[in-house]
Amino acid sequence: MKKVALAAVIAASASTAFAGGVEPTMDPGVVVATTSSSSAGIVVPLLLLVVLGLSQL
Repeated sequence: MKKVALAAVIAASASTAFAGGVEPTMDPGVVVATTSSSSAGIVVPLLLLVVLGLSQL
């Protein structure tokens, strides 16, 4: 009976030790950020000002 109880304790401790499992690690991918040209940031507001200026005439 003692051997059965000992086996049950060992099995229970082993199952809780491996409950989380081992997760495979994955290498993070390289993220390439594309940037727009600085002239695009200026052209849109200038066009908006021209359109608003022409609508006032």
